[in-house]
Amino acid sequence: MSIGFLGAGKMAQAMARGLLASGTFPREKMIASAADEMTNNEMRSLGVYVTEHNHEVVEQRDIVVIAVKPNLVSLVLNEVAPVITPHNLIVSLAAGVTLDSMERCLPGKSRVVRVMPNIPTLVRQGASAFALGRHVTDTDCDTVKKLMSAVGYVEQVQEKDVAAVTGLSGCGPAYCFMAIEALADGGVKAGLPRKVAINLAAHTLLGSAKMVLDTGKHPGELKDAVFSPEGATAYAVHSLEKAGLRATLMDAVEAALLRAQELGRMTK
Repeated sequence: MSIGFLGAGKMAQAMARGLLASGTFPREKMIASAADEMTNNEMRSLGVYVTEHNHEVVEQRDIVVIAVKPNLVSLVLNEVAPVITPHNLIVSLAAGVTLDSMERCLPGKSRVVRVMPNIPTLVRQGASAFALGRHVTDTDCDTVKKLMSAVGYVEQVQEKDVAAVTGLSGCGPAYCFMAIEALADGGVKAGLPRKVAINLAAHTLLGSAKMVLDTGKHPGELKDAVFSPEGATAYAVHSLEKAGLRATLMDAVEAALLRAQELGRMTK
């Protein structure tokens, strides 16, 4: 099986790096196209063959990944539609672009899957969700699961839930990076060297996430386990609650969801 990327930006590069690192696809089974020479060069640096012609990507590969900006999806799909065959599985990474809008650009019964990945795909720790188009087969579903599992965790969802996924895990890494930065700033304020503070903050989030996944316990239960009477954690949590941390994070997910829905309306 082979894979091609229409677009060679950050997410395409993240997927390519992850798939190469996992051994899912060898370099000779990958191809990419993009109009921007800088992104093309970055993809070439991975050893991936790069072309200027979108048709070449479609004609030579089983899986075609749509990795262009949302406002360019219909333009690119209309361009390659004449060379799309039943052999091609179309996998879109474009935020907000619906399955129906993509299917209308392509030949009848084209197999289209909509994926919402995130940037930790780059280090094979992504969190992705996908929704299936009308003509996708069970084999296609398994293929997408295998594809995204090679670069992290994956869930199948209904398309109506993709915007919520965008707000949570799609944009979530930015929230986590901000949390690491802020925790590290607190450590520096308290006297720690910057590098030490960043490493401690990052490993704290990493270890806490692993505890949630490995134990299967509710995060609140794990929080309570370190919430000692009159302890430092209790005072810290009280401060966070007064500042509205929970509501702020919920608002962030909702804001991203609403923007994803807005993008979807703009691309119809």
